[in-house]
Amino acid sequence: MILRMSTLFVRTLRDDPADAEVPSHKLLVRAGYIRRSAPGIYTWLPLGLRVLRKVEQIIRDEMDAIGAQELLFPALLPRAPYDASGRWTEYGDGIFRLKDRKGDDYLLGPTHEEMFTLVVKDLYSSYKDLPLSIYQIQTKYRDEARPRAGVLRGREFVMKDSYSFDVDDAGLQASYEKHRDAYIRIFDKLGFEYVIVKAQAGAMGGSKSEEFLARLAVGEDTYVRCSRCDYAANVEAVDTPAPAPASYDGLPAAHAEQTPDTPTIDTLVAHLDEAYPRSDGRAWTAADTLKNVVFSVRHPDGRTEAVAVGLPGDREVDTKRLEAELGEGVVFEPLTEAEFAARPTLTKGYIGPGALGEDKPAGVRYLLDPRVVEGTRWVTGADVHGSHVLDLVAGRDFTGDGTIDVGEVRDGDPCPVCGASDGGVLESARGIEMGHIFQLGRKFADALDLKVLDENGKLVTVTMGSYGIGPSRAVAAIAEGTLDEQGLCWPRHVAPADVHLVATGKDEAVFAAAERIATELHAQGVEVLYDDRPKVSPGVKFKDAEIIGVPTIVVVGRNLAEGTVEVRDRRTGEREEVAAEHVVDHVVRVVRA
Repeated sequence: MILRMSTLFVRTLRDDPADAEVPSHKLLVRAGYIRRSAPGIYTWLPLGLRVLRKVEQIIRDEMDAIGAQELLFPALLPRAPYDASGRWTEYGDGIFRLKDRKGDDYLLGPTHEEMFTLVVKDLYSSYKDLPLSIYQIQTKYRDEARPRAGVLRGREFVMKDSYSFDVDDAGLQASYEKHRDAYIRIFDKLGFEYVIVKAQAGAMGGSKSEEFLARLAVGEDTYVRCSRCDYAANVEAVDTPAPAPASYDGLPAAHAEQTPDTPTIDTLVAHLDEAYPRSDGRAWTAADTLKNVVFSVRHPDGRTEAVAVGLPGDREVDTKRLEAELGEGVVFEPLTEAEFAARPTLTKGYIGPGALGEDKPAGVRYLLDPRVVEGTRWVTGADVHGSHVLDLVAGRDFTGDGTIDVGEVRDGDPCPVCGASDGGVLESARGIEMGHIFQLGRKFADALDLKVLDENGKLVTVTMGSYGIGPSRAVAAIAEGTLDEQGLCWPRHVAPADVHLVATGKDEAVFAAAERIATELHAQGVEVLYDDRPKVSPGVKFKDAEIIGVPTIVVVGRNLAEGTVEVRDRRTGEREEVAAEHVVDHVVRVVRA
């Protein structure tokens, strides 16, 4: 079928939509690919749907190539399987819940691990049935608190999720590697820059986890790469190297000193330099201080607690890392004035380890940064207004209730892998998650009792892998990574058409020639978007061709009188005059090159 602009359901816009934040969002709306229906919810118009379906087909082809089989689950799911796995509660406010007319609970599927597990349990019972990989491409629903950037982060989105089922861990590793290789082939074809990084499993659980991130300046994820080795990780998954514990024999005793008007780290450091100069002659720094930040934490089951994070004073708590550590559905915020008032042993601005801990009157769980190891010496709050403790030694004078690695990761931090030996340091960049693969292990199989008989006739729990890609998000990532000042600029294999044919002017011979070219290209299997609008100016048609972004533009216009047609490369801007009688063969070669 030839797509004709005169009848195609599309309207291009000259102005950016008011709610658009990033270039891809602006252009996908302006070029007539998507339309906003509600916050985080979009309608896919014909051009956008063509791109989305091509992305899906690339994914489908590679999944089929590794022997995975496609199925399709409902989006409306019962509560019971999610109760069994614990995620009905764990998801908190992150899912859409509803009741049917009988009062039974349902949810709109945010992800389908439970359903995949149950269907295999229902049909398979022997090791002879495994290994198995099955997948679906389906719409998912998550109640994002802050949907943004168009289809890059929406509340309704298309996702390919696949799952592997194996008898043992060796089988899981083999399935994981097959999926990983397939993902590399998929992302190579999608046409944007990406990086594979170590990631946290989060609510999914399991062991090994990797993300495929599109390298985009507008991305909401920060990842780091080592300057020397091949280490790469999402900041949420960076392991902070902990210093070796040191002996505290011979260190001076801790002592409280007056530090008036020093409620911040900067004011404290300035006062220390003036009033308590160091014996080694160097200046005090924020890294010498221990900052204790207290949060009010609400868990998905309604339970609340206060949690304090103790970390070097030159670091801030990275809230995304904290969110990942606390788990799915947990909500937290800094302690309010009223909550401080309810805990009089906490002195705001001067909180120290003496008041923190689950066994202390304030009942605040106290978690320490990995850098706070035995033998390290700190300046921290004395739990009295206007006073700090100097020479407070971890392991001698205080301990925490546990460790939590949520301090901000900065450029120049030592690499967790080679920093100690080769001096590698971390360098940060921005990206957005396009794919995520997990070695789930037996979390869901245990919860839902998925077992098979092994070759010895013994019941064993199946081990699983999970592998996700967001096709709808990939459309925006491709657009973001390839657009230019004129508009969208699609790679050929995902473009809505191979050729954008433009007929300009009012001469009937021009339109007749353009019609012939469109028909012959279509007969050769070339997808044609034909701008056949008779009363639209050449300038408007050219602007539409540029913003829509089909990779090859063919212009039939006034040069037809001289026997030539213009062929443009949308990505490079190169133009070539081609004899009208040979233009079809020329374009076919370009398209199939």
